[in-house]
Amino acid sequence: MNSVSAPPLDSTGGEVMHSALQRGWGATRHFRPVLGVTVVLFVVLAITQSGFATWTNMQNMLTAISVLWVVSLGMTFVVLTAGADLSVGAIAALTGILFAKLIDAGLSGWPALAVTLLFGLAIGFLINGPLIGRLGLSFFVVTLASMIAFTGVVNLWSGTESFIVESSVPAALGIDTYAGLPAPIWIMIGTLVVAIYVQQWTFFGRHVYAVGGSLTAARLSGIRTSWTIMGVYGVTALCATLGSIISIGRIGVAAPTVDVNLPLQAIAAVLLGGTSLSGGTGGVGGTAIGVLFIGVLQNGLSIAGVQSFWQQVVTGLILVLAVLIDQVGLRPRTIRAKLGAGG
Repeated sequence: MNSVSAPPLDSTGGEVMHSALQRGWGATRHFRPVLGVTVVLFVVLAITQSGFATWTNMQNMLTAISVLWVVSLGMTFVVLTAGADLSVGAIAALTGILFAKLIDAGLSGWPALAVTLLFGLAIGFLINGPLIGRLGLSFFVVTLASMIAFTGVVNLWSGTESFIVESSVPAALGIDTYAGLPAPIWIMIGTLVVAIYVQQWTFFGRHVYAVGGSLTAARLSGIRTSWTIMGVYGVTALCATLGSIISIGRIGVAAPTVDVNLPLQAIAAVLLGGTSLSGGTGGVGGTAIGVLFIGVLQNGLSIAGVQSFWQQVVTGLILVLAVLIDQVGLRPRTIRAKLGAGG
């Protein structure tokens, strides 16, 4: 029997592999800076803080950023369309109270979870989405108004009281361990895989990039832009709802308190990951790196004994830095576009 030898390195097979590696490396160009900074920060903290690089602390850190991770992945799709959603914190609070009410009314855990997730999806798809996608209102005005309105609904509905959730489902998603890892870490992995698939290999993902690149061109090419915009706000609200359930599982109660930092931190993570505020550039892979950077920084500051107030200051500076990086990154591209157009 004649043996078949492997093709030489410079054959077609080698060229295809080299091309694939080039495309893979090229896809990281938007988040290479924050990836490098995250690695350096991790090494510095591992050297200077004795309890930082332990396996227990790594699990605690990832679990702590799990809600931000899930919300930020959803936020990425909105920012890719040149928008943002300031209402995710209020949506998380509202859907958390809904879940607690459903459990208290006698509905079992998994059906209550399904109803809550569908309700969260409907909020984004049927309220924020149409106002922005169909009526053309400013995403800032719409989502800010939604945040205020949903906060009022939460306070009226809950009486500003927290509710103990007596169900095993939130615990299964928030604190239980599977194959040696806490459930939130598995959810982080799962949501990233799904988000990458939707972004890269579905028509919806391609339409998101098209809408962010040029709304007019996308509409002229036959894309139903209003439905795409409604979809991204639905995805973001769905992710906020899932994050709410994880939070309930971790603390055991549904609180009416709205986390005003959640949308800003999510937007900061998205921008740090290389997704542009002008839309059409970036992706969920970079967002994951952005969230890891925030998580490593906050965890390191906590271990070092830095007060939480200073952590808020640092978070604000990170948001400004993220916008600055976005603008500096856009400027060369804008100049090239003008030169190419003869302007």
